[in-house]
Amino acid sequence: MQTFYNPDHAGHQGKLEMYRGRMVPCHEVPQRQDQVFAALEARALGHLQIPHHFDDTLLSRIHSPRYLRFLQTAWQQWLALDPANAAQDAIASVWPTRSFRTDVEPDNFAARMGLYSFDAGTPLTAGTWQAARSGADCALSAAAHIAQGGHAAFALSRPPGHHAGADFFGGYCFLNNAALAAQYLRDSGLERVAVLDVDYHHGNGTQAIFYARADVFFASIHGDPRTEYPFYLGHADERGQGAGLGLNLNFPLPRGSDYTRWSEALELALSAITDYGAQALVVSLGVDTFAGDPISGFALQSQDYLRMGERIAHAGLPTVLVFEGGYAVDAVGVNVVNVLQAFA
Repeated sequence: MQTFYNPDHAGHQGKLEMYRGRMVPCHEVPQRQDQVFAALEARALGHLQIPHHFDDTLLSRIHSPRYLRFLQTAWQQWLALDPANAAQDAIASVWPTRSFRTDVEPDNFAARMGLYSFDAGTPLTAGTWQAARSGADCALSAAAHIAQGGHAAFALSRPPGHHAGADFFGGYCFLNNAALAAQYLRDSGLERVAVLDVDYHHGNGTQAIFYARADVFFASIHGDPRTEYPFYLGHADERGQGAGLGLNLNFPLPRGSDYTRWSEALELALSAITDYGAQALVVSLGVDTFAGDPISGFALQSQDYLRMGERIAHAGLPTVLVFEGGYAVDAVGVNVVNVLQAFA
């Protein structure tokens, strides 16, 4: 298993996030990647290397130019308001909703933060852009490995990516690594690519990016959005639109679902991906489905991730696996590497 890891991830280290109406220490911490890296080394699983650097133009295949410009300069804009802001993170606090306009970029920084985000749980820090940018390179390097004939590659990076849309961040995510990998595979000549999201939280950003496209199939197994973040997307009746109608498949499951119930959805998702005729697979590999995860609600056990990896491998597709969620820090390394080891 070829693994590309993010050497800049620790530059993004938020202090506090708004979580269910309270300011709490961030759940998305640098130790998440460190634990996975250590577990990979301990099991001597594959080759670990830093990613290649890709041109910024590849980011604009997924993300809007004005959004990318904002992310690149947001920290400098934050400091320009008051140099004392260096001691605290920038957090969104106001958003345009429904009848509000989004075509005009406001001059006010707080308004721009709201224009390009959807929650107050995703702090922006001094190292956020570099961490996210290097993470995109990880995903693109993994996709390039597949495009050049490799069978499997893992993008080990944080912050995660699947909640980021074409022009917004949230859910700890800034650049959509899975979408970037899928787009790279398409641009390399593959006609049909599938994205399988196994994170506890619905990959709303990835769904939105590919919702009207026929060349990328999206399937997600996640907590029911009637009760689970990100709440407003991920229902079973969301099937795609236009050219993408029928190519979006959601499996919302109730809190407490164990691997037996979860794996039934996995079988249906992989069957649909096979029927679609996918030539390559991108997996948004979140392990916050673990029973001990502090902000999730499924009941998977560490050994279940071995079965998950084996079943995904059985699909027989060249596969990019992208690290997403998983906030039980002490278990995240074991759980992720169980998937990778069984897949390999």
